[in-house]
Amino acid sequence: MPTYEAHPRFNADHRRLTPEQRHRFRQAVTAFVHDLRAGGHFRAGLRVKRVQRVPGVYEITWSMGSGPAGRATWEYGPERNPGTPHVIWRRIGSHDILTGP
Repeated sequence: MPTYEAHPRFNADHRRLTPEQRHRFRQAVTAFVHDLRAGGHFRAGLRVKRVQRVPGVYEITWSMGSGPAGRATWEYGPERNPGTPHVIWRRIGSHDILTGP
């Protein structure tokens, strides 16, 4: 099971999401974790890509229903358990988070 931590800014962003948006993020994370366990080849529906101009930071995008797509930025941190990816969540919300990923 991958390990993770969250920046305080991610936690503040997360608290601002609606319950439905949090639910959709949890669904995306379930798929994300499954793909990490399977070797890190992410399914197209998660739209994982590098954030431009910020080395080592990635974004994951998913549908939040009506309204803008949900996004979260993350990076890999040092492994806590050998051979197990460690994810550091940085931001979560809409496209606006990319101004300070």
